[in-house]
Amino acid sequence: KYELDSLVAHIVLSNAYWNATKDTTPFQNAIWQRAIYRVIETINTQQKASWEDLPPAYFFQRQGTEPIDTLLHGVGVPSNHTGMSKSPFRPSDDAGTLPFPIGANAMAASALRTLAPLFAPTGPANNATTYANINTLAEQITQGIQTYGVINHPTFGKMYAYEVDGFGNAYCMDDANLPSLLSLPYLGWCAKDDPIYLNTRKFVLSNNNPYYFSGSAGAGVGGPHVGLGWIWPMSIIMQAQTSSDDTEIKACLDMLLKSSAGTGFMHESFWLTNVGQYTRPWFAWANSQFGHLILTLAQEKPYLIFK
Repeated sequence: KYELDSLVAHIVLSNAYWNATKDTTPFQNAIWQRAIYRVIETINTQQKASWEDLPPAYFFQRQGTEPIDTLLHGVGVPSNHTGMSKSPFRPSDDAGTLPFPIGANAMAASALRTLAPLFAPTGPANNATTYANINTLAEQITQGIQTYGVINHPTFGKMYAYEVDGFGNAYCMDDANLPSLLSLPYLGWCAKDDPIYLNTRKFVLSNNNPYYFSGSAGAGVGGPHVGLGWIWPMSIIMQAQTSSDDTEIKACLDMLLKSSAGTGFMHESFWLTNVGQYTRPWFAWANSQFGHLILTLAQEKPYLIFK
């Protein structure tokens, strides 16, 4: 299952290592550089419209009981040229409804901009052609998001769609799995107080989002992966991570503590009326995100977690 965010995660990790260490060794390695070239090539290939991509470069089809576990005719629904890059599958491993996920493309544009200096003449990888290609690709994706990914919602005004197809169709929802619309500031796409993001955030954390659930056990975003009624702690973690409001962050922390059901771990999801009914007793992704949240708060808002 091809997901754009999986390729971009490699770039994000590379950027994080460089920023933390300034160690040039990995970036002068030919294997790492070839991997980056292949990533860029793949993202470029998936920018093609359906009618430009015949026969398709990517094909995935298998039998199953869930429609989100395979692609229509092995390729998914048609796409137009937007500048964005297609991702047939979502971060949840579920098939997308429309070909261009805004969250994954925002993650790609942000990561590419951070990657580019590594290939600049003064950077450790020092390749002028790659440097130019990366910057061009980041700009194309950015323009695609701004042109096709921003919609006028009848209740929330200008906001980001979850997925689009380039033909004028947009799907309004959000999913707990990252990258999500809720996580856009975390991805480096925009500021927490960006007006379009704030409108999007209001939508995501409301009943207008078909995968937002609220019950006696908590409230948060879920997704098609496990179905209706299941709240994912990862969405609550990201709600806290992208909030500037101490009261909201504290409420999220209290909900997360409650959601662990005394196990000491974050779970994949819990039932909206019963934290003791959960999926995946061990979910490393959510546990890692929770650890990142706590480390962030320890630096930025220590008074919220230290007594």
